[in-house]
Amino acid sequence: MTKLRYGRGYVYSLKYHIVWCVKYRKKILTDKISEKLKEILQDIAKENKFTILEMSTDKDHVHMLIECSPQHYIPSVMKALKGVSARKLFISYPELKTGLWGGHLWNPSYFAGTVSEHTEEMVKEYIKGQEEK
Repeated sequence: MTKLRYGRGYVYSLKYHIVWCVKYRKKILTDKISEKLKEILQDIAKENKFTILEMSTDKDHVHMLIECSPQHYIPSVMKALKGVSARKLFISYPELKTGLWGGHLWNPSYFAGTVSEHTEEMVKEYIKGQEEK
């Protein structure tokens, strides 16, 4: 059974599977960059008061399962995740700008889908399987 969360005057269980790609699908998320990115994304989630339940990266994209409150607006969540992570990764790894015209790390689009209690475990397993071994 899904764990219900309680807010002031409401009860909720909101989970989203979100995916976004590196600009031009460049395969730049190597091991050390991927680990740094995951740390940055966890910090962003903590700062914005939502939870990352599962996360993986492939060389050119990111998959996450997040849980948030009804006050979280998904476009704002994505803006924080992509904007802050790009800025911080460029500071840590300035060489990433090579080959990324215009200095943009992420493709401007993303996928967001709701996840129910019936599909949560399947989505978690799918996300775990996305990481290249």
